Amino acid sequence: MLTTLFINWNPDPVIFSLGPIPLRYYGLLWVIGIALAYLVVRFQFRDKKIGDNKFDPLLWYCVLGVFIGARLGHCIFYEPEHYLTSLTGIVEMLLPFRYVGGSWHWAGYAGLASHGGTLGLIVGIGLYCRKYKVHFMDILDMLGVAAPIAACCIRLANLMNSEIIGKSTDVAWAFVFERIDKLPRHPAQLYEAIAYFVFFLLMLFIYKQYGKKVRRGFFFGLCLTEIFAFRFFIEFLKENQVDFEQSMTFNMGQWLSIPFILIGLYCMFFYGNKGKVKAS
Repeated sequence: MLTTLFINWNPDPVIFSLGPIPLRYYGLLWVIGIALAYLVVRFQFRDKKIGDNKFDPLLWYCVLGVFIGARLGHCIFYEPEHYLTSLTGIVEMLLPFRYVGGSWHWAGYAGLASHGGTLGLIVGIGLYCRKYKVHFMDILDMLGVAAPIAACCIRLANLMNSEIIGKSTDVAWAFVFERIDKLPRHPAQLYEAIAYFVFFLLMLFIYKQYGKKVRRGFFFGLCLTEIFAFRFFIEFLKENQVDFEQSMTFNMGQWLSIPFILIGLYCMFFYGNKGKVKAS
């Protein structure tokens, strides 16, 4: 094995601390991802000549939807035995604290699931569209163009946390996640981050060249299909996140990806009619 080429990976996940509250790469990269997606969606609103009075509230519906959905998704899908079986677990699910050794400690929101975040985003957009009288799928299409860049940043956040690691390998670019063990592993987080960045560039190209020609729902469907299809296959290179997945044919991430892929294909090829968003 070409051990001299392996990358020893052990960054401190905390950038600095403000008293008892640490600023982590994880949180910073989430904020950067949301900010970049915000700029992309704002560009589309202005390109489609939709008023700022309808754009300004959208950010909060999206941020809260993604965050609440991602948090609940992790707790319910991956650690239900901890979060759903006691009052302290329910409190930990909602607040950034952990009950350890008879007292509460600041822990941040360490568990966030992308599938739950996607569901939360859809719910948040539904509430937004109901209040502001905007077509549901038009907003999802715009978010579909922007979402891959946010997903890229989130996977970089996982990399900085040395979490969601890949299986052991002897490829020359393997990472040794020193906080986990001494085995060279696939940097699965980096694979996903690179893929999602490429998907984002593809989305921008299609939007600029063919945005007014594709059917309503196409961009949202393409986003779901490419991200979750890639997620399904990359899971074969990842270690399972929780013990109960060891006995499963496909792990939880793969099973949860399948309905998103099917919904994506439906939106791409069968949903809605051609036509651009009307200005308002």
